[in-house]
Amino acid sequence: MSESPTLKRVGIVNVMFGRNVTVVEPANLYGCIIGDDCFVGPFVEIQAGVKIGHRCRIQSHSFICELVTLGDDVTVAHGVMFINDTYKSGGPARGDRGKWRATTIGSHVTIGSNATILPVNICDHAVIGAGAVVTKDIDKPGIYAGNPARLVRAL
Repeated sequence: MSESPTLKRVGIVNVMFGRNVTVVEPANLYGCIIGDDCFVGPFVEIQAGVKIGHRCRIQSHSFICELVTLGDDVTVAHGVMFINDTYKSGGPARGDRGKWRATTIGSHVTIGSNATILPVNICDHAVIGAGAVVTKDIDKPGIYAGNPARLVRAL
């Protein structure tokens, strides 16, 4: 037996764009704010309520979920995943947004390819290495790498 699936299309809906923003489609951007002089690559999803500062680059295949704020001059490399549900109760929150947590990324931050960013705060002038898993707040500028991400070198 074969039934027809429910198809949903998002595309670019209810986005507040700053000046000189480039978006490479296909991309799903909805209910977010994107500052001046930003670049958003293909196959990116930026969800409702996300705030992206000025001069940011979001590379292909990245996912920025609700409750994320990026400062100015942030680079999000290919395949970066932001998480807002920590599965604290042993499974997904299943729509209980009260269990979700926010993430704030400072300015002049670079996040390497395939990094995973849990709900944390990352200070200005941090570099997150490719493949790193950030599980705790980062409050000192530096280069962080590994799983879990640890300070490799101060900046």
